[in-house]
Amino acid sequence: MSLRIGILGAARIAPAALVKPASASSEVDVVAVAARSLDRAQTFATKHGIPRVFEGYEALLADPDVDAVYNPLPNGLHGRWTRAALAAGKHVLCEKPFTANAAEAREIADLAAASDRVVMEAFHYRYHPLALRAEEIVASGELGELQRVETALCFPLPKFSDIRYDYELAGGATMDAGCYAVHMARIFGGETPAVVSASAKLRSPRVDRAMTAELRYPSGHTGRVECSMWSSSFLKISAKVTGSKGSLAIVNPLMPQAFHRFTVRIGDTRRTEKFPRRASYAYQLDAFTAAVLRGEPVKTSAADAVETMTVIDEIYRAAGLPPREPGEQP
Repeated sequence: MSLRIGILGAARIAPAALVKPASASSEVDVVAVAARSLDRAQTFATKHGIPRVFEGYEALLADPDVDAVYNPLPNGLHGRWTRAALAAGKHVLCEKPFTANAAEAREIADLAAASDRVVMEAFHYRYHPLALRAEEIVASGELGELQRVETALCFPLPKFSDIRYDYELAGGATMDAGCYAVHMARIFGGETPAVVSASAKLRSPRVDRAMTAELRYPSGHTGRVECSMWSSSFLKISAKVTGSKGSLAIVNPLMPQAFHRFTVRIGDTRRTEKFPRRASYAYQLDAFTAAVLRGEPVKTSAADAVETMTVIDEIYRAAGLPPREPGEQP
């Protein structure tokens, strides 16, 4: 069997996240792309060898020859079009962040649970062997009793007209970069933490360009997440877990195929571990395909997304900012 996937929107991320890994898979065909502009959809399809194009997302969702959709639309539109895809009977691979806020995530999670469709959030790093190994080490007790978890994703985005700074499309650093830091804090910390405090640097009155937040986990250990799209932390992609016996430090847990450093220190001993250069997106597509075709569970389910979005909402409130709202753009 082959999984036939359509893309909602000619997004910049789609070639790396879906088209390229699909080209190397015997189980996946990217069969269609839709955009609000037919010309844009056609240009994208021609460049990437996609056979069918649609003007408007509804037309793609109505195609019976599309089994699943990849949803890389702006943040504020994720919920709306994931909801529409489920109503059309499609499986969904939705880009992060899953929705605009936790309430919308719960709504989508309820719809997913009531259906027989796979709904998976595209936290691609989560499926790479590096992340699986980090989770294994933390769970094994090798680090001892957990004390502190620190995660960060900071990168420069000086183009302030970018939609990632648009509140009406659920923009902000915590949504775009911070969702990774929050998710890593949850996974590497072993639990979903509560937010103790948060501090934002603003691009506009409701939109953060940078954020830091202090966390506390149910088991008592503490944490910190840091993210930015424009700040003095120019480029920082890292995670560190400290326990009573030792620590785990990771440079670039997000895309380890590009480069990574994975260091475990226990007492006076130190070791490094290396992981495959295969793209995290390829592992993600493998997981989505296995879930749809063979019923295997996914690690980034709609229910998991509710946990992440709840922490993000709490961070915004702690920083004195409103949680994001779903977008109205068609």
